[in-house]
Amino acid sequence: MDLLNVAQTRYTTKAYDASRTIPAEQFERLLEILRLAPSSINIQPWHFFIADRPEAKQRLAKALVGKYAYNAPKVLDASHTILFCTKADISELHLENLLNQDAASGRFKDEAAKQGQKDSRTGYVDYYRNEKGDIQRWAENQTFIALGQMLLAAGIEGIDATPIGGFDEAILTQELQLTEQGLIPSVLLCLGYRSEQDFNAKLPKSRLDKREIFTQL
Repeated sequence: MDLLNVAQTRYTTKAYDASRTIPAEQFERLLEILRLAPSSINIQPWHFFIADRPEAKQRLAKALVGKYAYNAPKVLDASHTILFCTKADISELHLENLLNQDAASGRFKDEAAKQGQKDSRTGYVDYYRNEKGDIQRWAENQTFIALGQMLLAAGIEGIDATPIGGFDEAILTQELQLTEQGLIPSVLLCLGYRSEQDFNAKLPKSRLDKREIFTQL
């Protein structure tokens, strides 16, 4: 697969064909790609809610009202929609869980290496929490790295996609009891197949010229 061609041809889908569904095996591939997404110090500060049934999509669509109502048909008609959530803070429990997984994966040659990983992660988290004072922003940046990986993966797999940042956060937070789980809603991602009525499919791609965004040092 030519990645440049994928980047040139993928786009944000504006209307979905509700009659088409992503094959289960292919969607599981996408979820595995999402699970393997990179993050700073492998912090993985995320949780994903998957909606593939009408009732589940309706729960997410509750947050697409008022000025966000135009996004509701995308969620309802797409084959799958994923809500990307970010941990509101990085707890000691999460750090311990990561360390235990690292150990189970065979990443440490000895206890000193394990302790070094623990100290390094703790140091970064303390830095973003206490010195920079923006640990939630830092954590959410990692979630958007995962979003970018999924957008590229969908393009490679021949699946259309739409990232949606316009939704009522309070409604989603209440609907899914996110506060109780220590999560904040970051972005929705619709996945499926474009409708013939999708006007954006026929429009040329538009990006700033490279001379405006690249500086050779």
